Amino acid sequence: MNGKVLEIRGLCVDYGIGADAVRAVRDVDLTLHRGEVLGLAGESGSGKSTLAYGLTRLLPPPGVVSGGQVIYHPAEGPPVDVLTLSPARLREFRWAETSIVFQGAMNSLNPVHKVSTQLLDVIRAHEPTSTAASRLARAKDLLRLVGIAADRLDSYPHQLSGGMRQRVMIAMALALEPQLVIMDEPTTALDVVMQRQILGQLAELRERLGFAVLFITHDLSLLVEFSDRIAIMYGGRIVEEAPAARLYAEPLHPYTEGLLHSFPALRGPRRELTGIPGSPPDLRAMPAGCVFHPRCPKAFEPCDERVPVLGPPGVDDPTRAVACWLHPAVAPLPR
Repeated sequence: MNGKVLEIRGLCVDYGIGADAVRAVRDVDLTLHRGEVLGLAGESGSGKSTLAYGLTRLLPPPGVVSGGQVIYHPAEGPPVDVLTLSPARLREFRWAETSIVFQGAMNSLNPVHKVSTQLLDVIRAHEPTSTAASRLARAKDLLRLVGIAADRLDSYPHQLSGGMRQRVMIAMALALEPQLVIMDEPTTALDVVMQRQILGQLAELRERLGFAVLFITHDLSLLVEFSDRIAIMYGGRIVEEAPAARLYAEPLHPYTEGLLHSFPALRGPRRELTGIPGSPPDLRAMPAGCVFHPRCPKAFEPCDERVPVLGPPGVDDPTRAVACWLHPAVAPLPR
């Protein structure tokens, strides 16, 4: 990978303030490199979307970033901490440097405006000196880029299929050629055939344009094929991080193993789906020690007392990290 594009250091996100605050993201460290696809997986309620909205400062009230740094490395110039940007600079940063594709395309597109209006508004807001003709040509090129005919610019969102609406959102996210695209479960509402088509097209666009992707989903089977690296999130923490192929072949954390056994294998012999017993933790009353230990089939003595540190499980294995007493870290991840 060609250097870092984003560093998340010790990020904490709370809902509410004071004694009644609920911590949804706890001391998260992640690094994303240029041109890389980093998958972020976990059950609903694990903190994935909260992390994405926190690092882009899109958290709705009462959400608040209570600690940490989000260091963005532009293609040119010094790094900047996104959490300290002024409102004017933050407006310039969004879409131009980092864009986001939200979970529900129908809810993200304005139903009373044509596709052309919504695409052109993005370009006009960030490139006020551009001409109407150049903006229209750019909008047509963006639709063709995602496999939609240019005449669909005159369509309203309800006149498009679910897959086409999601492609329009991807086109909008790429309008200003950002270095990082955050995708928050963009294929959840689509059938498996359309999921495959959109992911294939996204992989092709990434190869052609060179942007990095933070891909968020609860479906680990999608990430195994599409991502370069995968981070597993549980109870607001990262509990395992590894190259996608290694994580699929050799999961270290019992939670990761449970996620992998929650969907059928694409190849090989048939196997029983075991899933994960119990429910995700209540963020208002987190268990002591390892947060996963009440559901873990491999829990033993230290799990309910001490919180495991996220770090490499061996001195000769710097490509992965895990927070589990079955594979204690030789050292915490450096910051």
